[in-house]
Amino acid sequence: MNAIPDLPLTPQMRAILQGMARAARPPLYTLPPAEARAAYEAGAGVLEIAPAALARVEDLAIPARDGAALPARLYAGMDGRDLPVLLYLHGGGFTIGSIETHDVLCRTLAHLSGAAVLSLGYRLAPEHRFPVASNDTWDALAWLAAHAPRLGLDPARIAIGGDSAGGTLAAAGALMARDAGLQLALQLLFYPGTTAHQDTASHARFAQGLILGRREIDWFFGHYIAPGQREDWRFAPLLAPEVEGVAPAWIGLAELDPLVDEGIAWADRLRMAGVAVDLEIYRGVTHEFIKMGRALPEARQAHRDAARALRAAFRLE
Repeated sequence: MNAIPDLPLTPQMRAILQGMARAARPPLYTLPPAEARAAYEAGAGVLEIAPAALARVEDLAIPARDGAALPARLYAGMDGRDLPVLLYLHGGGFTIGSIETHDVLCRTLAHLSGAAVLSLGYRLAPEHRFPVASNDTWDALAWLAAHAPRLGLDPARIAIGGDSAGGTLAAAGALMARDAGLQLALQLLFYPGTTAHQDTASHARFAQGLILGRREIDWFFGHYIAPGQREDWRFAPLLAPEVEGVAPAWIGLAELDPLVDEGIAWADRLRMAGVAVDLEIYRGVTHEFIKMGRALPEARQAHRDAARALRAAFRLE
């Protein structure tokens, strides 16, 4: 990891970065994908809050269009019927991450919101390049809408969400739902990627030293997508021809994150199209902060804010 840049980090965030620098682990972009996944899995829970105990945690398999069985995990704080549900897509640059790396976060959202959360293990690059992850997202969303009642879920109250690359998938999934006539209650996005070429000012300002930087992004996307595909709106939702009628959005961003400008741009694009948007920017923290709740009060606040948005969208309060 590079030297920590002179930026307005919170003391807790700076201490985390200093600890990571002392550990001197190989950067993910220097590893083969399998080793990078293992390293991310090994460190995923280090700074998480304690996992919430839930009444229902159930592993499922969802069929994809090509016959593959996609792993998924359903979380719910109660065993009641007709629960609203959030389909959640984990982050990890389309290359790393899993249901397990985001288990605590999904448990937390289910616990705090009172809604169910369905976490999807979409297929990863480089074994499965674009648009497989996007296709898996839509296949899971359509399956959920069709099979919600037999799972004790309410097909009229479905939201989609995710963090980072999962936020990209969720934003694109919200557009696909709009196009298919599936009315979603909310798109819940933690620092989503929305641009084609990562050329915003924040990408330049936060290019190194802050967990996610230019070399990590280039490594992720080099595995995931061909250069000639980057203008596809399923990869870059900002390039969608129009966004009118898409689900309302709650967007939570980290101030010191290469992706912050494109998250703001997505919020602006939606608002200009008449879509209701709630935008929160958490000051002094970096990409990945929502998985650091044991150390960062901003992460715990983001969890509460996201859960509040879900409760409002699902009419639970």
